[in-house]
Amino acid sequence: MTDRAELLYDARNTLGEGPWWDSNNGWLHWTDITDKKIHRLEPNAGEHRSVSMMQEVGAFVPARTGGFICAMREGFYRYDPISQAAVPIVELETHLPGNRFNDGKCDAAGRFWAGTMDEKEEGPSGALYCLEADLGCRQVLTDVTISNGLAWSADNRTMYYIDSTTREVVAFDYDLGTGSLSAPRTAVRIGDDEGLPDGMTIDREGMLWIAIWGGGKVVRCNPATGERLQTVFVAASHVTSCAFGGERLDELYITTARQGLSERQLIDEPNAGGVFRYKTATQGYATEPFGG
Repeated sequence: MTDRAELLYDARNTLGEGPWWDSNNGWLHWTDITDKKIHRLEPNAGEHRSVSMMQEVGAFVPARTGGFICAMREGFYRYDPISQAAVPIVELETHLPGNRFNDGKCDAAGRFWAGTMDEKEEGPSGALYCLEADLGCRQVLTDVTISNGLAWSADNRTMYYIDSTTREVVAFDYDLGTGSLSAPRTAVRIGDDEGLPDGMTIDREGMLWIAIWGGGKVVRCNPATGERLQTVFVAASHVTSCAFGGERLDELYITTARQGLSERQLIDEPNAGGVFRYKTATQGYATEPFGG
C-alpha cells in the first residue's frame, strides 16, 4: 500500500528532527538541529513560533514539572520556555567535540533516552544514554555511528532502536522497571538502495513507522516479521522522523531536511525542510513526558 503526505508547513529546516505532539495544547514541536532552533506549530491555525538555542538540540521532551528536557550538544539540560533559561543537568562527551546528540524520547517510566553521533559520520564514536527520572544518567550502548529512532511496544517489554548506518531496526527485550536491555535481534532491515532508517514511531497495532533519509518516504513495517506494509511518499528526499498527533492521534507528522542536498536537488525539491502530514488508518500514542 502506498500513499503521499501533504505539506503542512514550509519550515525550510536545515535539519528538522524530533517531532512530538503536545496533546494538552494541540501543538506540534520539533527541532532544527543545525540552525539551533526549537519550533512550535498549531496546525489548524497555522500559528508558528521558534526559539533560538545556545547549542544544537538533538531532541527535547516535555517535563512533568513544566518546561522541557533537552539533549543538547554538550549534554542534558532543563529548559524553561518562559525565561528561555537552559540549566545543565549533566555534561557528556566533552572529550569528543565532534559529537552531538541526534534523537531521543521518553519511555513510559519517564526516562529520557537519547543518543549521540559523530557529525562527520566517520566512525562509531557515539553512544546511547538514559537520563533517569531522578536525573541520574547512564551510558547504555556504545560504538554507535548515528544514534536515531526509538520506540516501545504497548506492553513495554520491547524497545526498538536504530543506528542508521546499520540499516536495521534492532529489537531488545526491555525491563520497564529497571530500564535494562537484553537479547538484541534484527526486527526490520532497510534495503541498501533505499536510503537510511532515521527516526521512527509506533502505532497501536504495534507496527513501526520508519522515516527513510535519502528515500523520500516513511515505511510502515511489522517488527515481528520484518514485512513492509505501507509506504508513504514525501516530497523531500531527506525524511528525518515522524510522530503521531492530532485530536485522535491519527495524523502522522513528518519532519524533513535541506541539509545534504545539492543546489540542483533543492530546485527539484522546493519543499525540502518542510513539515508534512499524513492521515492514517490507525492511531499512535500520546507523547511520554520526562519524570516520575
